[in-house]
Parts: sequence; structure tokens; C-alpha cells
Amino acid sequence: MDASAGQAVTEISDPQTAGAPATLRAEHVAPERLVLARGLFTGPAQRISDELYAVVKGGKAHRERFSLRLEKGTTAHTNTYFGRFAASYWQRWTTVTAVQVAMTLEVAGRTKVRLAASDIAGHRRVVATAETRETGRLVLNTALDMFIDGGALWLEIDAIGGEVTITDLEWSAPAPDTVRSVAIAICTFNRAPDCAATMAALASDATVLSSIDAVYVVDQGTDLVQDQPVFAETAPKLGDKLRYIRQPNLGGAGGFTRGLYEVSGADEHADIILMDDDILCEPETVLRLRAFANMTVEPTLVGAQMLFLYNPDYLNVGAEETDLGKLKHGQKVSKALRNTSMLKKHQERRVDAGYQAWWTCLIPAEVVRTIGLPVPIFFQWDDVEYGLRAREHGFRTVTLPNAAVWHADFYWKDFDDWARYFSSRNSLIVSSLHTDLDPKAVTRQLFREISEYLVGMQYGLAHTTLQGIEDYLRGPKALQDGGIAALAAARGSRGDYPETVKHPAATAPVVSAHVQQRRAGGEPSRPLLILLKRALNQWRGRTIHGVIGVTREDAHWWHVGLFDHVVVTDASQSGVRVRQRDKETARRLLVRAYRVLKQLRTELPALQNQWRSAVPELTSRENWERLYGIDPK
Repeated sequence: MDASAGQAVTEISDPQTAGAPATLRAEHVAPERLVLARGLFTGPAQRISDELYAVVKGGKAHRERFSLRLEKGTTAHTNTYFGRFAASYWQRWTTVTAVQVAMTLEVAGRTKVRLAASDIAGHRRVVATAETRETGRLVLNTALDMFIDGGALWLEIDAIGGEVTITDLEWSAPAPDTVRSVAIAICTFNRAPDCAATMAALASDATVLSSIDAVYVVDQGTDLVQDQPVFAETAPKLGDKLRYIRQPNLGGAGGFTRGLYEVSGADEHADIILMDDDILCEPETVLRLRAFANMTVEPTLVGAQMLFLYNPDYLNVGAEETDLGKLKHGQKVSKALRNTSMLKKHQERRVDAGYQAWWTCLIPAEVVRTIGLPVPIFFQWDDVEYGLRAREHGFRTVTLPNAAVWHADFYWKDFDDWARYFSSRNSLIVSSLHTDLDPKAVTRQLFREISEYLVGMQYGLAHTTLQGIEDYLRGPKALQDGGIAALAAARGSRGDYPETVKHPAATAPVVSAHVQQRRAGGEPSRPLLILLKRALNQWRGRTIHGVIGVTREDAHWWHVGLFDHVVVTDASQSGVRVRQRDKETARRLLVRAYRVLKQLRTELPALQNQWRSAVPELTSRENWERLYGIDPK
């Protein structure tokens, strides 16, 4: 950092030399009442629908972030995604037994206010009402005693006799004896503008900023966040709370762990909120996660939900769990909403998460103190593993509705990517650590998946998947450098497979006039039989010749496998991939898969024991200090 720039930030490589922010160690005086959520009426960016915050009917309204002015005859309600109070979650997991909602009303005539509630089926009931003709503070109270399985609370306001303005809307409860410190850790790699914007969002809300004791930005890239103009504008607002750390790229695991390492080393009683760099941040989410964590009966990991950045009304999933026997994460919890417009539907039922992804997640100090730091698996499955390990030690995870950030939609990222190496390897590592895998079932499943890739002419994807399995077979020594060499190998070797290259659609290496578009039929009722049939026909050369165009939605292996030369739209919609039948490459990869999976089936029980035995060392502060190049002295 250039100190002459006047930016209040410390760039550190060793926490012993720079120290932690004094604010992180400060005592917090508990207020009489703790604000659990505030009333917001518009979002943090213009692309966000106002109706995620409040709905106005029957007249005109004028919105600002924390105020809503209704003209005479207008009604409004907060039975919206961010306007609701998640009563079911608060009753089930916290010490809160009653909640108070208070607001300032500036009225010019008769105004009616209702506190409404829902149940698990979404049936509405009114739990408190008030009517006023006078400007002032209005308070409504209700018990949290009928919401265990589901339901929420919200407000309804009728401007009957004249204009009314609502401000300073707060949901609150008696505060606990102590309020916990909290720090935010943001991990970033060459997304400097996004990361700077996330920092700016946190600094834009004075109440949220005052509740944060430290902000650690872990920059692992070459396009530095500190060089962004927004960073220069934001750093003075964060002041001594900000710590900017540069280090080699150790992936999300290495970046987030650095935040956990720094904060837990500075204050063993501080909670940590891990936050992605490339989100659109709703600052209110920080306040809600922190309040919930302060009220839980036992220390609890508290996560924000993810809304889609490109389709910002849509929820990714209400809560997630794993199916480790099938090496799967990101599985929807039963009855949870998924890919759903939150303008049209609410998650009335309480759904309990198996783990929380780290786009935004609060981790209590007790968790780090008890289970240690994450496993250095570089990228993907690191958050899953940490959540599962926490649960095995008695710590629950709650994914809190009405607390969310916006993150890039997953379905815009193509599955055929270098990241598949880490997904392949890490799924085996994490599943080995937390369940007893069946060697026959696992190898059958992996052989089936690789066969589908080969039938679909995704040779690079098959290779990348096998790379991950092969490195799992190496045992814990594969994590010796934290993933730097693995990343280089995964990226570098994909260039050997032409179909992994994305081309502009207009200049792809095919004659456009010869491309015929072919749509896919329905999913086969007997997919294994079709897989065998496609593979046999390809081996005999009985495929449809000519160049075929296939859209992303139709790029199923059973459809692509009918042809020998296909132009497939990339999931990003920014280009195309050209897949061409290569019998010799398919044969070579099939033989390799057979040998690798045969070894995996034989050695899996012993490998599981090796990986489990290595966890204490892998997750120790000493191991991470070695990876970071920190001398603990």
C-alpha cells in the first residue's frame, strides 16, 4: 500500500507484526433491546424489485431505503421476501419468545396497522392491530408460540384518512446479556471491482458498519482490489476496522481460512462472517445474521440464502444437504423452495439445512475453537466439509430466510470446466471423511458418469474427472501445497482436448451453412440401456454424420451421442464448444477409467482411513501457517 494515499488500511502478511483491529477486542455493551431486523422498502441496486421489500396497492407510494410514504387510500404490506420476519426459525432455534415491531408514523389522517402471521400452509391470521390519527411511535407485540413448523410475521398498513409515512421500522427482542463481536472475511481472486463494490456496500450502511468489528479482505489475485477507485473511497469509511491481506492463490479454502485464522487468533470469542467477493450485497443481511447468532440457544452456523444475480427475484434454494454415498452436495432439502420467484411464493415451512455455502455464512467462535480450520482442498466442497464436521461436533446450521445476497446464477457456468477436477477429487475426500463409502457403488457411479461424458464427446471432462480421482488415490500428500500445482495441472491439460475450447459462435471452426439444428426428445425411460446402445453404435460408426447444432438445454449425452460432429452452446451463452467423435481418444480414456476405478475399488477402505487420520494435521493452524508462509515465532 502507498501510505501517502491516505487510505486507512493495513496490508499484512504476518498478523504478529500488524496486529488486529482494536475494535475486534472491544467490549460490547448490550442494549436493552436487540434489533433483529429493520424495515426496508427498496433494494441496494436499481435492478432489484421493490416488491421484494414491500408491496403497494390501491394508490401511490414514494419509497426510500428506510421510509415509505403512502398517499391517501393506499395500502401496503411487507409480506415479501425481505419484509417478512422468519418467526418459525426464531421460535425453533433462539431464546426469543416474543417479538416487538415498532415504527414511526407521520400521519395526516386515520391510519390502520395490522401485524399479520402465517402458518405452515400459508394461512393468514391477524395477531395485533392498531389505529391512529396521530404522528408518533407505534409499537405492536406478539408472542412467538405458534410457529415451530412454519410461518412468518409481517405488517399491513392502510392510509385511510390521509397520507402516512413509515420510518424507523424495527423488529426487536430483549437483548442477551452480552453481544458478540463479529468480523467479516472476504476472499477474492481477480474480481477486484466486485470485491470493492461489496466493501462499499458494507460501508454504506452506518448501522451495519457500527455492528462490524473488523473487515478482512484476503486478496489472492494479480488484479488488486486496493488499486480500485472504489476501494480508495471505501477504506477511510472502514477505518481501522479494515485489514487488507495479500497472499498466493490458495483458492476459496485458502482465502476464507485466512480470515478464520486471523480473527480466531486475534479474538477467540469473535464470530466470523465469510462473504464472497462477487455478490451483490444486501447490508441488512449482516445485521440479521448477527442478531440471530446472538440469540441462538447454542452456537449455530447461520447462513444467508442466495438469490440469483441475473434473475434477482429468484431463490437458488431454501436449504441444502448432501448425499455423500453418491458424492453429491447441493441437494435440496425436502420441501425447500428451489429456483423459485420470491415475488410469487414464500417458504412457509421451516426447512433445516445440512450445511451452508460460503457466499455468506456466519461461523461462531466456538466452532473454530472446537473443530479447527478448514481442510486445504483449494476450491469446492470446503464449505460442505466444514459444515459437516461442525455438525458432527454438535453445532447446527441454519439457513435463515429473509436474509440473502445475490450471487451469479449457477446455471450460467458450464459444467465442462477445470473446476470439475476439484469437484471430482474433493467429493471423494469429503465423503470419505464423513461417511463409509461403498467401493462398488462409488466406482459403478463414477464409471457411469465417465461413460456418459465419452458418449457425449466430452473427452476433456472425462480426463479432468479422472485427474481428480487419481489425485484422491495419492492420499493426503495431494494437499501438500494447498492446491497450487493441482490448479495448474487441471487447467493446463485441458488444452489437449479441443472440445474444451469456447469459440465465438460466428467464427467457430465449422462452416455455419452446414450446421443443422436438432432438438432433443424426452429423457429416456431406460437410460442405462440407451447408454449402452449409444456406445455400441459409436464404436461401430453408426452415428449421424454432418455438423449438428445443439442448444445448451438439449445438450444431453443421449442426444449428442447420436451424432459425430456437434456444435453445442456453452452454458454462459457467450460462445460454443465443438465436439467431434474421436474413437481413439475415447478408447484410451475408457481404458484409463477402468484402471483408475479398479484401483479405487480396491484401495478405497484404506484411503478413507488415511484421509481421516490426516484431518487434525491438515486443519491445524501450523499447517495453514506453513501454506501461508507465516512464521509464528
